Amino acid sequence: MKETVVSGIRSTGYLHLGNYFGAIHNYVKMQEDYNCYFFVADYHSLTTHPDPKDLKANVFRVAAENIASGLNPDKVALYAQSDIPEIPELYLMLNMLAYKGELEKVPTFKDKVRLSPDNVNAGLLTYPVLMTADILIHNASKVPVGKDQEQHLEMARNFAQRFNSRYGEVFTEPHVFRFDENTVKIMSLDGNGKMSKSENINATIFLSDEDEVIRKKIMKAKTDSGPTEPNMEMPDYIKNLFQLMQLVSEQDVHQTFLDNYNNCNVRYGDFKKQLAEDMSNFVKPIREHAAELQKDEDALRKILKEGAEKARESASKTIAAARKAIGINYY
Repeated sequence: MKETVVSGIRSTGYLHLGNYFGAIHNYVKMQEDYNCYFFVADYHSLTTHPDPKDLKANVFRVAAENIASGLNPDKVALYAQSDIPEIPELYLMLNMLAYKGELEKVPTFKDKVRLSPDNVNAGLLTYPVLMTADILIHNASKVPVGKDQEQHLEMARNFAQRFNSRYGEVFTEPHVFRFDENTVKIMSLDGNGKMSKSENINATIFLSDEDEVIRKKIMKAKTDSGPTEPNMEMPDYIKNLFQLMQLVSEQDVHQTFLDNYNNCNVRYGDFKKQLAEDMSNFVKPIREHAAELQKDEDALRKILKEGAEKARESASKTIAAARKAIGINYY
C-alpha cells in the first residue's frame, strides 16, 4: 500500500524558481510512488485579505503552473483547499486542542506580527492548526516541508497525539519528508535571502517571466570583481548563480565556466549572458504551457473538481472517524 503525502502552495503571488526546485520538481517524482494530495491553499491566503476579484485567477494560475511543471492530475489529487469542507470542520475540532500560549511562540507568527502589526488576525495565530487539518484530513504520513515549516509539522504531530490521547487512535502522526536530501534552496539574485513571491521581485525568476525580463534580471544579478587566487571559495551570491547554471544549462557549459572561475579568468558578462539564455529556454515551455492552460477555465475547473472528489473521498472517512471518536454521532 502506497504511503500518503500531502502538500500545499498558497494561492498568492506567482510561482518562481525557488518553488519549482524546492518543491514542485519533487512533487513530480513523488506522484509515481506515493498517494499524493496536492492543494492550492486558498483559505491560508485569506489571512492577508486578497482582493476577491483576484482569488479565482490566482488559484487557477497556481494550478496551471503546477501542471505545466509536470504534475499529472490523473496521478494525484490536485484541488483547492476550500473545496474540501471537511478541512475547516477538522480545523475547528483541533482548535479546541491548541493553546494560545504555544501558538503565540511560533517564530513565523512572531515575524508576521512584527511585519504587519495592524493585521494580527486569528487566522495568522492558528495557521499551524489549519495546516494540521490539511495534513491529518488524509492521515498523511509524509509531508514535504522546508526548514521554516518544520516547527509547524512538529505541532501537527503534537495535535495528532493530543487528539489520539483524548479520544482514541484516529490520526497518523506526520513526519517531514525529504524526497531528495539534496533539495535545492534558490537564493535571491541580489544575494539577500531566498527568492520570494513578494520581496524584491526584480531579484526573483518567476515561471511566468518573459525571456527579456529573465535576461534583464540575470544581467543585474549581484557579482564581484572575480576571484583573486585559484580555486578560491565562492561567495554565496556567486555560488547561487553557478548553482542556477548547473540546474538549467548543459553540464559541459557549467563545467567550462566553473573551470574559468577556478582559474581566475571568469568573465561575468559572458557567464550571465549564457545563464540568461539557458534560463529562458528552461522557463519558456513552462510559461507557455501554463498560459495555454489558463485560457481554458473549463478544463482547469474540471481538473480541480475531479481532484476535490478524490480528496473528499479520503477526507469524509477521516472526519467520520473523528466525529465518532469525539462523540458527535447522533443518528
